[in-house]
Amino acid sequence: MLTRLKICNFKILEEVDIELGDRVLFIGPNNSGKSSALQALVLWDIGVKRWFEKRSEGNPREKRPGVTINRRDLIALPVPVANLLWRDLHVRERVNERGTSKTQNVLVDITVEGISGKTAWTCGLEFDYANQESFYCRPSRAQDGRIAPPADASQLNIAYLPPMSGLAANETRLDAGAINVRVGEGRTAEVLRNLCYLVLQSDGGEAKWSRVVEYMRNLFGVMLEAPEYVKERGEVVMSYRSANKTRLDISCSGRGQQQTLLLLAHLMANPGAVLLLDEPDAHLEILRQRQIYKVLTDTADATGGQIIAASHSEVLLNETAERDTVIAFLGKRPHRIGDRGSQLLKSLREYGFEHYVLAEEKGWVLYLEGSTDLSILQTIAGKLGHRAADALRCPYVHYVGNQPRKAQEHYYALREAKRDVLGYALYDRLEMAPPEDPNLPQHMWSKREIENYICTRDVLLKYAEKIGEERYGGPIFAEQAKAKMDESISIIENALADLNKPSPWGADIKATDDFLDTLFPRFYKALDLPNVLSKTSYHLLAEFLAPDEISAEVVSVLDAIADTAAKANPSFEYGTGS
Repeated sequence: MLTRLKICNFKILEEVDIELGDRVLFIGPNNSGKSSALQALVLWDIGVKRWFEKRSEGNPREKRPGVTINRRDLIALPVPVANLLWRDLHVRERVNERGTSKTQNVLVDITVEGISGKTAWTCGLEFDYANQESFYCRPSRAQDGRIAPPADASQLNIAYLPPMSGLAANETRLDAGAINVRVGEGRTAEVLRNLCYLVLQSDGGEAKWSRVVEYMRNLFGVMLEAPEYVKERGEVVMSYRSANKTRLDISCSGRGQQQTLLLLAHLMANPGAVLLLDEPDAHLEILRQRQIYKVLTDTADATGGQIIAASHSEVLLNETAERDTVIAFLGKRPHRIGDRGSQLLKSLREYGFEHYVLAEEKGWVLYLEGSTDLSILQTIAGKLGHRAADALRCPYVHYVGNQPRKAQEHYYALREAKRDVLGYALYDRLEMAPPEDPNLPQHMWSKREIENYICTRDVLLKYAEKIGEERYGGPIFAEQAKAKMDESISIIENALADLNKPSPWGADIKATDDFLDTLFPRFYKALDLPNVLSKTSYHLLAEFLAPDEISAEVVSVLDAIADTAAKANPSFEYGTGS
């Protein structure tokens, strides 16, 4: 069993240290590094096997050379040029040694720890770039020199099983060695029938095959027929009966069914194997993802195998979080989710991966009451030509409904993955000021809400003028609309005064609920038109705000937003690897 994986400079991964267990799930969004971690294990396994093939005997310890690996040999890990295996394609770097600048190769270093029986072992390999077609593999350097890979490492049966892309129409019968070679090369579509036949022919094969049949019947409602060897054609054939009892060739089954059968058969045929599963939930609807993952892990337990899977399924996250070793690939380093009280787990369940991706991409988050607040800020920043306009063009915004606690919980959840993420929170006026937070700057409007800052008589009259011109045409009708708006304003203004309520232009009125919600129905009724301006559209009034009407408080908020965005440290790792 593999117990730890350390990786340096491989693909998207700079330096990671990952604890492993019997059942491991790498969870994270696309291009977060989880597949790269699986592929690092594939590369390490290839390196171990090549080293034992060529260099295991007859070389002094201190002078033990490595082996050359051609990138064309990486069938399970195909790359068009070898340097794509190096982080950011950097295969060489400049270093200063004793005052002299020189160029040296950047090494990919992969170390795996494991247990075989009761014996713990460590095997480190480094990969040294040679050219676009090849690189050099040798044991990693330790304090007392290079230590040869332990024999236990060479005995591992590691299989990398990405999602199936189809099934071959025919399969020539293969022996176990040939099957394993094709699996190792990622050619799983060529060996599904052979794997099933291998299960049936192994010790206790009928019992093993019966369990596979039962699993598939429960999961997919199909009845597998035993694979058969057709001697005359040298082929293995296999059929199944659908839910309506129709007999079909296995190639007629769905991709999800084929993939699940492949994984089950491999586990049964290779007890003690280490399976690296990239998106085992691919081609599966949500209903079956949980069921199939549990069947696979239970089968691995029964056969002494180990499963290390990579997925972005939140269904699998919920299934595994309290039972298996779960590694969340979020931010610049993987995070172990260790127990049900994990803050990161709670955050993932509540917010989802996309929030962590945005935190990485933007480096900062803006907390607002609702989406109309953003529209108002964008409009005002544009009118002023303010430097915040760029930051507000496509920001990472999280709407918290004017609840400081929600903003703080979300912000600190992001910090679990990205420690340097910045934030700025903006609230409508609350009964009590939010508690000070040294990490999350917060501002509460001195007026009841942001709409108060765009609700002026001039703004409303300009809006009415535009409506008159658009609906009726000409300045006469525009003036009539302005008059109707002025009249409507005065009526509501007087009514508020009679009721001893705040002025519509003051800081203490809630402009939307207590004024505008009454004003616009009255105004449009006076024009004999349907009301087209509801609360969700009040942000449009900001277009009519003159620059000299913009409050200094609003400008200071824009300054703070621009400063936060300028100090942010966005990461562009997502999208550069897998």
